[in-house]
Amino acid sequence: MLSPKKVKFRKQQKGRMKGLANRGSNLDFGEYGLQAVECGAISSKEIEAARIAITRHVKRGGKMWIRIFPDKPFTKKPAEVRMGKGKGAPEGWVAIVRPGKILYEMEGIEKDIAKEALRLASHKLSVKTKFIDRSSI
Repeated sequence: MLSPKKVKFRKQQKGRMKGLANRGSNLDFGEYGLQAVECGAISSKEIEAARIAITRHVKRGGKMWIRIFPDKPFTKKPAEVRMGKGKGAPEGWVAIVRPGKILYEMEGIEKDIAKEALRLASHKLSVKTKFIDRSSI
């Protein structure tokens, strides 16, 4: 699973997820892409599950880029613990995604195979997505 090697602070506040993606919203590497349509936090487990779904469907053909990285920690308190007593321990890592952000890019395969692979990957993610390609831009 993806996670940062080192961070300045162990815990972060939640923050707000408003607005559109101001960078990472263009196809920069591949021919086809999976673009987020709504805001959300995508965990490192979801990113990995979607990556596996894509590579299995294309049978390791073509090339793929992951355009998001989980760099924000989220915390959880243990089960059946009373309120208060501070913030919980870091549990995992998430990538904050805004509408317009490209999540995955692909090239070197046919359009219908890429579309199906990215459709399978979108079912693993917690945000709504859409398929885009260079010819539609």
